Amino acid sequence: MPRKLPFRVIHVSGQDESYRAAELNYHSPLTKGWQSSRYCLYPQDIVIQLENRSRLRKIQILSHQYLIATKIEFFVGDVPDEQLQDLENARYTRLGYVSLSDNEKTGYKARELKSVHVDAIGLYLKLNIHKNHINKYNIYNQVGIIAINVIGDDIRRPTDLTDPDVYLDPDKRKAIEADPSLEGLYNKPDFISPLDDLAFDMYQDPEIAGIIRKLEKKKQEAVLQERFEYAKKLKAAISELQKVGEKLGKYEVEKRQAVENEDYDKAKLRKVQMDEYRLQVYKELNLPDLLETSGSRHPQVIDLEPIRQATPPRLQEISYRTPPQTPPPRTPYDERPLPAMKNKDSKPTSDSPPPPRTPYDERVLPVKPPPVPEEEDPAPSETNTGITGEPEPMGEKELREASYAIDAFGEPLVSKAYSKTWSYREDALLAVYKHVQESSVSAKEECRNLLKATIFLIKRAIDDKVYSVFKAGLHLLRMILTEYIPKHKLTKQDTIYAVEKTMPNLLHKGGDTAQRNREDAKNFVLEEASLMEVKPTNIVPHECTKPIKLSLAPRQAQTQCEIVEALYLKLGIKSNTGLTVENLMQFCVTALGHNSDKVREVAERIIKDLYKEVRDPVKDYLPPDNEKTRKITLYRQLFEYFDKVDGKPTKNDVKRKRADDERKKQQEIDMLQQQLQQLKDMAAGKQPIDESVLENKKGAPRGQKQDAAKKKQLDKKKKDDDDVSMYNMDNICIFCGERNESFTEEGLDLHYWKHCPMLKRCTNCKQVVEIASYTEHLLTECEAKTNYQKCPRCTEAIPKSDYDEHIAAKSCNSARASNNHCPLCHQNIASGEEGWKSHLMSREGCKQNPRRLLALNKTPAAGKKAAPKGKKTPR
Repeated sequence: MPRKLPFRVIHVSGQDESYRAAELNYHSPLTKGWQSSRYCLYPQDIVIQLENRSRLRKIQILSHQYLIATKIEFFVGDVPDEQLQDLENARYTRLGYVSLSDNEKTGYKARELKSVHVDAIGLYLKLNIHKNHINKYNIYNQVGIIAINVIGDDIRRPTDLTDPDVYLDPDKRKAIEADPSLEGLYNKPDFISPLDDLAFDMYQDPEIAGIIRKLEKKKQEAVLQERFEYAKKLKAAISELQKVGEKLGKYEVEKRQAVENEDYDKAKLRKVQMDEYRLQVYKELNLPDLLETSGSRHPQVIDLEPIRQATPPRLQEISYRTPPQTPPPRTPYDERPLPAMKNKDSKPTSDSPPPPRTPYDERVLPVKPPPVPEEEDPAPSETNTGITGEPEPMGEKELREASYAIDAFGEPLVSKAYSKTWSYREDALLAVYKHVQESSVSAKEECRNLLKATIFLIKRAIDDKVYSVFKAGLHLLRMILTEYIPKHKLTKQDTIYAVEKTMPNLLHKGGDTAQRNREDAKNFVLEEASLMEVKPTNIVPHECTKPIKLSLAPRQAQTQCEIVEALYLKLGIKSNTGLTVENLMQFCVTALGHNSDKVREVAERIIKDLYKEVRDPVKDYLPPDNEKTRKITLYRQLFEYFDKVDGKPTKNDVKRKRADDERKKQQEIDMLQQQLQQLKDMAAGKQPIDESVLENKKGAPRGQKQDAAKKKQLDKKKKDDDDVSMYNMDNICIFCGERNESFTEEGLDLHYWKHCPMLKRCTNCKQVVEIASYTEHLLTECEAKTNYQKCPRCTEAIPKSDYDEHIAAKSCNSARASNNHCPLCHQNIASGEEGWKSHLMSREGCKQNPRRLLALNKTPAAGKKAAPKGKKTPR
């Protein structure tokens, strides 16, 4: 019967350091999964090795909710019998592929689970992961897989793969041999247990999942032994435990999220809820009896300790329990290390000494914990005069840690600073404030020792959870910077020491769950930056603009960004402020990679304000401004803002202008074609001659412009010769003016295509265009127009591949506004249409126009009419 196959990842083409491929080796609600590196190349490969050579029956992939691949291909790999089992010797066979949804319909909040049924044999499974779906959340074009599951049967070779007994468990095979009627119960070659499905492990608490599997095995044994009442109880317990496991899995996720947000109170609450709920369920289900660990008809000792060991280790930062030094007496319910509920009436015995107390001594808490008095602020009417007794003594570790402060202030005062009672801690800070303010030591070394001891206690006060203690620490630090250091004439280095040591604590406080703590920490940092003793050192801007870690808690990262923004708006980037384009941009570029949108928003605001002030230097720290970069939403918005500041049109403006230009161009082409048709109809005598059409300067074959000189030529001919035949447009080229009896409609097309000296064929699209408008054609009309760029000096269309070299050389002939500029010989020529004709058709004209010599050497055709008086037909 197929089962879940263990595996490990042995090869991956790339990975994000925070989401490594090793995450795929385990399944639990806390699994983060694998993510590719940022801006990686596709496809990405993942190779997993199975524990044994197996027959694969089902492959499951759980995709990330927004880092989604478009397609995943599957390959099974095996090693020939005569070769060593190594990845390099594997030979792969393609199984097929699956396509993944872009997840837009779910708002990128659901994960897609793909299950693929296969039938293949091998030791390796390779996933070929193709490029990602693009969405606004996937700003680095990554792909992600949360989990992989492989279901199949172990096989041993040599063997007959068609024999179903090959895949059967040895114990079950013995049972079938003893009673052949049981074969239908065990030998199910296509049945896959729901407990092996990926969805089961991903949403179940790992410990509960292990227990469910043990109960399922017991149920099968009970059916085999015809203990149906026991099997019925086991079935009900499994159903109940599945609900419990899902709930505990949800609590575990919430606890992890609270830890990441540094909300340790909520994390502790979830931990207590989980332990108590777990214990309550185990008692209600009478789990030891179900597992038959406390004596039964078929006694069997099942140690659940390995189940706990197999789960991922719990986070140490929220594990406050101190384990007892000696194990308590075992009870029928102590077959596993369950969280024990303390009995208020129990007393420690001489054989079992009590565990040592810690700053976070464990209490018996209900689901909603009562307020803890020593962690609250005092009521407005409360005073400290009612405190009696002494603070608890300091431990050996605390004495070593605080030795510097004890030498300066004495152990009684420092023990108050370490007390669990908030009022003692506040009293200690007030006493230190008074001691330091009234200090009369004159030796610089003694002053510095007192400063270091005070800073040590201030750091603890800033980290304190009680608001009044935190405020007392800020009050003491302000006095140190504004009074103590100037009074004893300590050096600038001492000021830097005081700020440098306390700044990490203040920035960390900026991530506190209480808003007033965050605001007070932020405001104090800004106040520090303006203090007369601190401002010349520039230490505050220097410390605040150190790039943040991408794993930093969102609230803390946001507060630090807001501090940097306020410092920039307050101090600017002058030479003596400590803020420069370099340190600001390095900080902001790092912040743009944070996973919190609020952090990125603040970083964007700083970059935009900085660009308005300094412009181009800001772009040196960003990716190049090109189409690839602008596909990323974040950078596209930044670069569009830069364009707006520079007065450049945005991408939408360019699109609208391009559409308008295309529409106008099409209208012009339609009008020219209409006028050309009218001229042809007049020449053929199909309609009377219309003077307005003849006076129009536009009209050309294939959409080109008519030479304006034709109007003048016709007017001249009309004055010189009253013969109406002079208005006959037959047999004449409207560009060069040549008249020839062979110039029928087909003859004119051939003339335009090969001989007319005023025209040329485009080297890219092969369209016949006027030489006078050739540059404009390359830049705006040609199908290869994207490959050209206009030189601001000579105004010619330069291939982009040569553009930089062309501009740098500065050897081109500068165009003049009062002249025409020839795109063939690059010379400035006489203005107007006559200037073009003279340059392109005369003997002394353009040396780069091959049609000019052909026209000059051409023998006048028979029947060619004489030119009007005073004009010559160009040859």
